[in-house]
Amino acid sequence: MRKEVWFGLIIMAAVVLTAFILLPPMAQMTNGHLGLLMLALVVVAIMLGFPTAFTLMGMGMVFAWIAYRSQNPGLAVQQTLDLMVQRTYSVMSNDVLISIPLFVFMGYLIERANLIEKLFKSMHLATARVPGSLAVATIITCAIFATATGIVGAVVTLMGLLALPAMLRAGYSVQLSAGAITAGGCLGILIPPSVMLIVYGATAGVSVVKLYAGAFFPGIMLAGLYVVYVVIIAKLKPHLAPPMSAEDRYVPLPAFAEVVSSTISSKVLPGLIGALKGKRNAAVPLRDLLNHLGLALLPALAVALLMGVIFMKVTAPLAPEVVEGVVAMGGSSLDTSSDSGGGLAEPEGLKEPAAEGDLQPPPAEAASAAQVVAKVAVDEAKAPTTSSAPEASKPVIEQERQPAPTSFWIGLASCAVALGLFYAYFSFARLEIFKMLLGSFFPLAIMILAVLGTIVFGLATPTEAAAMGSMGGLILAAAYRRLNMTVMRESVYLTAKTSAMVCWLFVGSSIFSAAFALLGGQEIINTWVLSMNMTPVQFMILAQVVIFLLGWPLEWTEIIVIFMPIFIPLLPHFGIDPLFFGLLVALNLQTAFLSPPVAMAAFYLKGVSPPHVTLNQIFAGMLPFMGIQVFAIFLLYQFPAIGMWLPQLLYK
Repeated sequence: MRKEVWFGLIIMAAVVLTAFILLPPMAQMTNGHLGLLMLALVVVAIMLGFPTAFTLMGMGMVFAWIAYRSQNPGLAVQQTLDLMVQRTYSVMSNDVLISIPLFVFMGYLIERANLIEKLFKSMHLATARVPGSLAVATIITCAIFATATGIVGAVVTLMGLLALPAMLRAGYSVQLSAGAITAGGCLGILIPPSVMLIVYGATAGVSVVKLYAGAFFPGIMLAGLYVVYVVIIAKLKPHLAPPMSAEDRYVPLPAFAEVVSSTISSKVLPGLIGALKGKRNAAVPLRDLLNHLGLALLPALAVALLMGVIFMKVTAPLAPEVVEGVVAMGGSSLDTSSDSGGGLAEPEGLKEPAAEGDLQPPPAEAASAAQVVAKVAVDEAKAPTTSSAPEASKPVIEQERQPAPTSFWIGLASCAVALGLFYAYFSFARLEIFKMLLGSFFPLAIMILAVLGTIVFGLATPTEAAAMGSMGGLILAAAYRRLNMTVMRESVYLTAKTSAMVCWLFVGSSIFSAAFALLGGQEIINTWVLSMNMTPVQFMILAQVVIFLLGWPLEWTEIIVIFMPIFIPLLPHFGIDPLFFGLLVALNLQTAFLSPPVAMAAFYLKGVSPPHVTLNQIFAGMLPFMGIQVFAIFLLYQFPAIGMWLPQLLYK
């Protein structure tokens, strides 16, 4: 048999042996021990290849019947069926899960819009002078495309068809090429809008909006660590990632650009402005010059617009302080010191009675509550005629804007210097690359930022933003002339298939968790963990090590729906924020796609790679990126502000 099969069988045998060693003899087993046995059997059944959702559902119903039968044998079947119906209905009525099919539909539409080829080519040319540029472009393209789609299999498969042959032709090592594709393709399950974060939020009862805000910077950090690793490897070992040749970096220029760059200047702004004057532009169409000048000025216009918005924000006048209070509305008639007895003073008839007697009626001369209210209303009606008339004659004073802080001017100067350097090296070749990015990267980035921005800033719920993203996917597919009935039919079918899998998985997980709680398995685990007297740091390390090890035989879906309900109840005892714990878990679960023997990203890539690329080479290429993931978990734990700063800033 193959090595991977032996590895899987050894892990399954270890799970079974551990379960029987830790469990007491049959005569001493309680329902709680049966719950632990159910947990071990579910893991083994999933590793044997049984469908996860229906395995959870079947095991949950069988062991729930055992739990009910121990209490009331006559009602065990009825109670088990009632449990199944109630748990299924609770999943169906969960509003958060509506966003899953919408985000999945958006991903399939973008995948079929044929954007990834243009995106990879433009990124490849944009990073041509960076060491390991092909691998760097692959990681950036995977991160952007995986963020838009969230479908790991689709991204890894498409990049395996597109980037792997290009890297192998350029002399890149098989391991580095495979590691860059698989690690970059898995970023879609971490960077929002991520289906995994929705599943965790629904399982743990954590706000998906806060999870999206918290996972944004850790996802960018992980992608940045991948890029830094590739650049260092390419610098230290150039034979693993050779630099691009001059032929590969060559960008063909249009006819007018050839004329302008050869006769006037190779830089965009001096060349285009010079071509607009005199007779030197006789052979160059004026329309092309103006169009490309407008494209060249887009970065400056974008910076100017951004800094203008920031300036208006930081110099906005302060809100006027309300110092008049209620007196301004009622005028002098509401003065509590007046002798008229009006105003907001407590009437004498509403005072508490004396302690030594029964309730006494109010004195005859005291005003009743209705009379007091009527008097206040009359006074308010009269007040504007006497007190507000002089106020109306005063001129309205416009409030002055606040002076801009020094930090704004420093930022403005920095942007001006950066723009100066940018345009100093902005040649016609870079203008062509910029045009490629405008046609591939920027539409996708704008759509992603629009979806995330509406969620993070509270302008829309995840479900509403997912609907907007689906509409954006339709618009992008139509703009690139890829929207037809075939694409729509395939996208709808795959969306329904994926959504059904996720929903059945939630139903199975809900039934399984209920059975586990009925048997008392959660109580046994809680008692065992609390009896160890661990500190919060020790518990966090234990939990992350367990999740890391579970990532070898299981996928992230099984880990979240089976084991998160076990860890979540323990968090309040150790004072751990479920949001921060979820961010650590999200980083940790990246290993579920990169760790053998159930490293699905490796199998996706192997299915489209050349015959000489072996599965062991792909696994070897993924191992350094798994080490980077562990380092990223360490960084996030040591510096929680990486993930918690944005949620705390936006949702105080």
